[in-house]
Amino acid sequence: MILSSSKLSTHFALFNPVSRRANLLRSCFGQRRPSLAPSFALAACLTLAAPIRAQQRAATPGVSVDVSPQPANSLEDGRGTWDLGAFLGGGTGAGKSSNTQFLFAGGRAGRVLTPDVGRTFLRGNFEYAVEVMPVYTVFTPTGAVYGASIKPIILRWNFTSNRRVIPYFHFAGGVLFTTSDVPPPNTSSVNFTPQLGGGIHWFVRPERSIDFGVDLVHHSNASLGDHNPGYNASIFFSVGYSWYKRRR
Repeated sequence: MILSSSKLSTHFALFNPVSRRANLLRSCFGQRRPSLAPSFALAACLTLAAPIRAQQRAATPGVSVDVSPQPANSLEDGRGTWDLGAFLGGGTGAGKSSNTQFLFAGGRAGRVLTPDVGRTFLRGNFEYAVEVMPVYTVFTPTGAVYGASIKPIILRWNFTSNRRVIPYFHFAGGVLFTTSDVPPPNTSSVNFTPQLGGGIHWFVRPERSIDFGVDLVHHSNASLGDHNPGYNASIFFSVGYSWYKRRR
């Protein structure tokens, strides 16, 4: 049998120690390490696909996704909301008491008691509040009289149909204590202050508002003194800032 030279070289290479050593080295070190590129590519695809799947779920009928926006103010549907505020104001008497002026400052605490009622522009809710004014100065023609006041009853309706500007209207009743008779002289240092008024809450944030108000105030000592001339009508203006805490 005649073997070709190529077959002979292949045959003897199997018994060649050098060839066997080279083959062993190639088998141990010549294999290519597995590439990490496919793993990185798979992770990137999953990352990019996640937002797409979320959008598809949002667009799929019957799938509930909570995308409700934060309310523009805390008074809208605000049953149980606490209303805390500070204010500063002044006013003047009207008619025969136009020569008398007022300066006051204090704080307020209130709570919304009802859900929103109605569907028209009158839509709103009912709030009960209390105000304390440690500063209440009456500038009479004979000089300044210093005092403090508390309003334990404030019945307020908040008109919530607008989202940024919330008008309100209220009735209130309070008591004024002064260091001397108001109006002077020979009257009383205790006066009652029934009033009605309104204003707006301008919401700069959902839980913060700048407040502007105007009130028509009556001062009367209810015949506690020798005379009861009172101040039949005084116009008060105020500006304040309020913080709100919604019920969880």
